[in-house]
Amino acid sequence: MYKITEKYTDYDGTERTEDFYFNLTEAEITKMEFGVEGGLSAKLNRIIAAKDTPTLINIFEDLIKMSYGQKSPDGRKFLKSEELTKDFTETEAYSQIYMRLATDAKAATEFVNNVIPKKLAARAKEIESQGKVTPIA
Repeated sequence: MYKITEKYTDYDGTERTEDFYFNLTEAEITKMEFGVEGGLSAKLNRIIAAKDTPTLINIFEDLIKMSYGQKSPDGRKFLKSEELTKDFTETEAYSQIYMRLATDAKAATEFVNNVIPKKLAARAKEIESQGKVTPIA
């Protein structure tokens, strides 16, 4: 799980500081990987190699939206819904977070590395170090 604390000014001119949470489960990552012919990782590598920025930005926007949610008060669940995502994307905080992640490769890499489950991130680094895949970020 990744927490971004964002300071922004809302549409009433009120300065706010809020925590926003992002997380993808192993099941969600697996569904994403197998939901694309040849695998999502391979598709991303092709897009990066082709320098297809518009497509990459769209995928990244989907990743932000898919990973956004709210922790339940007891910490047992990470709540996600279209309504929660819509509420988030209609804030100035979303705009600031999106623009930072879309324009700053270091911030984008940190985001991706923190929203995926730690054991998957460790496995990806292991595979990458063996030279079996091209790094995405």
